[in-house]
Amino acid sequence: MLLGLMLLMCAPPCELTALLLTATPSRPVEGGSVTLTCNVLVPSRRLDGPLQFRFFRDSRVLWPGWSSSPELQLPKVWREDSGSYWCEEKTMAARVARSPRVQIQVQRVPVCNVSLETQPPGGQVQKGERLALVCMVARGTGDITFLWYKGALGLNLETKTQRSLAAKFEIPAVRDSDTDKYYCAADNGYGPSLSELVSVTVRIPVSRPVLTIRGPGAPAEVGDVVELRCEAQRGSPPILYRFYRENVSLGRSSAHAGGGASFNLSLTAEHSGNYSCEADNGLGAWRSAAVPLNVTVPTEDRKELLASGILEGMLGVLGPVILALFCCGLRKRLGRRPSGNPRGSPPSPVPPASGYVNSPAPLQGQSVYENANVVRGDEVYSLVYHTQQERPPAVPPPRTRVEDQVSQNPHRIFPPARLSFFCRRAPQTLKLMAT
Repeated sequence: MLLGLMLLMCAPPCELTALLLTATPSRPVEGGSVTLTCNVLVPSRRLDGPLQFRFFRDSRVLWPGWSSSPELQLPKVWREDSGSYWCEEKTMAARVARSPRVQIQVQRVPVCNVSLETQPPGGQVQKGERLALVCMVARGTGDITFLWYKGALGLNLETKTQRSLAAKFEIPAVRDSDTDKYYCAADNGYGPSLSELVSVTVRIPVSRPVLTIRGPGAPAEVGDVVELRCEAQRGSPPILYRFYRENVSLGRSSAHAGGGASFNLSLTAEHSGNYSCEADNGLGAWRSAAVPLNVTVPTEDRKELLASGILEGMLGVLGPVILALFCCGLRKRLGRRPSGNPRGSPPSPVPPASGYVNSPAPLQGQSVYENANVVRGDEVYSLVYHTQQERPPAVPPPRTRVEDQVSQNPHRIFPPARLSFFCRRAPQTLKLMAT
């Protein structure tokens, strides 16, 4: 105010023009904008046209040439833009007036909240792939120097200086030795600020596994317990192992710390065949070569298995056929019974007939009952084998026509046993005899 008053008092005799330069904001921050204004305090008495303005910093013109605007916009200022500023005014008569110098100090914001990120995220990268380490700051102005370090000892990998809040360091193809901990630092003149440690794991696909079969002895026998051991020489854990017999899955086992896995198997006669295993850690699965296993059956067990197999086969094939034929024949006989016999009363028993003609003494017989019953409604049919043994007569009986026929045809053999069929019908029993 005092300066303006003094200039007004001096204006008529001196005919001077007073100028004043202002900066908005007066304390700018790096990365922000600044507006310079050249204010005319005492206009000249000899104005014969529009005024022209230009601005300076440390004796350097900020704008090439004169401008009709008393303002100059600086879109972004940095720390190196700090210095001494002033402006000039020129009339059409080429009279030039200069403002006093103004010191402008551009403020720099220190970096803070430095962090390190990996690409791909999580720090898991497959061997041979690209790995990017991105160092970022939440705040900070000006040129920032970024540094990348490997390991707890701080082996410097890369240094970059750029005017941004993030920078990237890349490893084109990672190797096994790149598995480690990493961190970065950022500095813009106020001292470095460090990030936290980030773990990077280089994952290796599994190699083709090898299957081994371990048992108590050779050859393997029924009842032995064998160990199927599957192991891949290379591969990042965890590794999942699967076991197969003729491509049929037997089970699985995981190795969380690397190495191999085992599967125990108690052998039976059906376990002979080709075995294999598979290893997978998420980067691809590999199958082992097939390993044959022959299970030996002991001699006693082999005979028992053979006998039981033959017996089961015969019963399975002949049993249904015999029962079917027997039931069909029995139903035909029951259908032809006389009408005078009530349905509920059984027929009179048939006396047993001897296997030989004119045998004066009865034969002693022994009935063998088989568990072959057929139930139809309230009728139960049973199959009975009745064996008779011949008792020699005390006095040879006279020869008969039948015996003459036997003597003439000695190759004819009479059956030594009878086959009896029983039909049990509650609550009475019906017995049919068949030779």
